[in-house]
Amino acid sequence: MSQNEIDITADVCPFTFVKTKLLVERMGVGETALVRLKGREPLKNVPRSLIEHGHAVLSVDPEVGEGPDGVHRLVLKKLV
Repeated sequence: MSQNEIDITADVCPFTFVKTKLLVERMGVGETALVRLKGREPLKNVPRSLIEHGHAVLSVDPEVGEGPDGVHRLVLKKLV
């Protein structure tokens, strides 16, 4: 896993966003990061919270063979 990558597939809300926010705080403006998440609630809440905090969600895609409740890869960009 790289410096700007986090796997929160074993975590539940609100810890999914707390861990993502800690990752973003370590990043420089303009940097991107990959977040692996799992489940409908984190898939809904993490992107929404990132946008509310002024960051960009560049993509959210399921990993190969995963359904709506499976593992997704979210790419974010720190804007502020």
